[in-house]
Amino acid sequence: MRNLLPFISSHPGGRSALTCRFRCGDACFKETPNTSDNEYAGDIIAGAVSRRSMMRAAAVVTVATAAGIAALTGPSAPQAEAVALAGHGHQPGHPHKPAPSGARGLRFSPVAPNKDDKVTIPDGYAQNVVIRWGEPILRGAPAFHPDKQTAKAQAGQFGYNNDFLSLLPLRGERGRQVMVANHEYTDEILMFRGYDPANPTREQVEIAWAAHGLSVVVVQEENRTGKLGPVNRHPLNRRLTATSEFRMTGPAAGSTLLRTSADRSGRKVLGTLNNCAGGTTPWGTTLHGEENFNQYFANGTTDMHKRYGIGTSATERKWERFDRRFDLAKEPNEANRFGWVVELDPYDPDSTPRKRTALGRFKHEAAQPRLTSDGRPVVYMGDDEKFDYLYKFVSSKRMKKGNSRAAREHNLTLLDEGTLYVAKLSGDSPVTEIDGSGKLPDDGEFDGSGVWIPLATGTTSHVPGMTADEVYVYTRLAGDKVGATKMDRPEDVEPSPRTGRVYVALTNNSDRGKAGKPGADEANPRNSNKHGQILELAENWDDPTSDGFAWRLFLVAGDPDDPATYFAGFPKESVSPISCPDNVAFDAHGNLWISTDGNALGSHDGLFGVATHGDRRGELKQFLTVPAGAETCGPVIQDRRVLVAVQHPGEIDGASVEKPASVWPDGPGKIVRPSVVAVWRKDGRDIGV
Repeated sequence: MRNLLPFISSHPGGRSALTCRFRCGDACFKETPNTSDNEYAGDIIAGAVSRRSMMRAAAVVTVATAAGIAALTGPSAPQAEAVALAGHGHQPGHPHKPAPSGARGLRFSPVAPNKDDKVTIPDGYAQNVVIRWGEPILRGAPAFHPDKQTAKAQAGQFGYNNDFLSLLPLRGERGRQVMVANHEYTDEILMFRGYDPANPTREQVEIAWAAHGLSVVVVQEENRTGKLGPVNRHPLNRRLTATSEFRMTGPAAGSTLLRTSADRSGRKVLGTLNNCAGGTTPWGTTLHGEENFNQYFANGTTDMHKRYGIGTSATERKWERFDRRFDLAKEPNEANRFGWVVELDPYDPDSTPRKRTALGRFKHEAAQPRLTSDGRPVVYMGDDEKFDYLYKFVSSKRMKKGNSRAAREHNLTLLDEGTLYVAKLSGDSPVTEIDGSGKLPDDGEFDGSGVWIPLATGTTSHVPGMTADEVYVYTRLAGDKVGATKMDRPEDVEPSPRTGRVYVALTNNSDRGKAGKPGADEANPRNSNKHGQILELAENWDDPTSDGFAWRLFLVAGDPDDPATYFAGFPKESVSPISCPDNVAFDAHGNLWISTDGNALGSHDGLFGVATHGDRRGELKQFLTVPAGAETCGPVIQDRRVLVAVQHPGEIDGASVEKPASVWPDGPGKIVRPSVVAVWRKDGRDIGV
């Protein structure tokens, strides 16, 4: 047996101090914003054995087709708490007998953990850099030059630190697709030669404003390979920055909580900030989660500012020196206009993106819809903070099919009306069996049931003591009041298009179990959790509008040789090590692909594929690793191509433009540049088959 892989960083996961500083404002080293005393899952599992018996007797899961699509059969008792998550995993006494070729879609030789300063991919595959930070995409934008940057140039160039990616079809243009990318944050130390953090210049600040936001870029496929490249100056190409106009829509739009001296209507906002992951809608738009927006605002003055992690002093980037809206002592409501899900129509370059207040305000990691049987979108969302919550939104409107103007206009209202919920989970094992070590309880799984607690519907609040506007703007407080379950940083949340199961990436939580902080519970079973886990959720009767669900932990991440890890029951000697799951996506075979952020096992971050059904359920393989200091983001998994966003390469303590810690992607003597990478099979066949 090999030795356990080393834990290499004192920072959460394996992040560098530089990443913590610029990405989230050192959030993990400040007081946890959630200091509420609402009960957490470990407090509410009394009586679990009898509840488990009732749940299993009342509901079953069956396999409906050979493809593995789950049909959930209803029980005779309509009061059943949840649908049992049984029938697809390893059962004690029935060991896996995997075929040597691996799960379909995952038939590649896994990449070994490594610390190479490159994108490492499996044998038989090839790659190219699709687009780099600073490449011109709009008409008139100049070629990138690291020592001749201007705000005007950056506003026409691909932004910095690409995160979420979406590829959408482009009718009538053979071999072309529309790529949408988030630009989460800037690291000025790696952008500007001689940067002085205490005294940034106005030009540097305005370049950073222009490097945030979103990019829409048409990309062209090269014949006979999987290469992609940007189509510069295409009419659909677009940049949205920290100073572009956005609209507030939905039930809280116009609220006094959203009004400022510059916008007394509470309906027009300049900019979008810290866009992390997102989602692609069935009606052809993209969703973008504003995450660590708190770090851009100085001089917080209220308890609510504190609940959202906003500090009481100057910010890292000092933007408040150049625009009063970033100084909350002068504009206390400006921060309330960030922390939303943004919806963008990438096919209309003249449209104004919309911040959807009905989906609540918190540190949105992502937002991926699924449709109900009658065509209403349901959006699952995580609040990426230690001890914060899992949410969903159920629209009251049905999607209209087709691409007519009337259908598109109607569908752009779907996320403005509906009900916002927060999750409360309970385990089904005795509390004495959850000891914080990650040891499985006697029943062999971490699992249980849960309820969706309604927070607001339109202008009606379901939270005592809070108006509807307050619920939407101060959603964290609403979750506190109704006793939502405190989770280990819920990040990307994705429903499987094949089974309807919902997968929640819980990245890590170094504070779990510390003095004065919640201890382990069945959904978050490890104290000082540095590797994270993935939770699998099944809505009652496979109905996404249900108010109840069953859940279990699909993966408990870490070194497979560590007893405190679990891979859906798959033999652990046959899986890759994984740490800090972040973004997730599905392929056409129903496999879940996981990108990591902050690998705490001594290797660079990477992209992994794992089977979610069949006799190889839990088989996890590493597909690629990214360069030094980088995070793997945005994965898009197509039949013949994988896209990843390589974010913050070279972001290692002590690095600067003058002393780079990485030479990716262009080699020695060139500035390190966040970029998008495409990977494909050299023989032209589908990925992993």
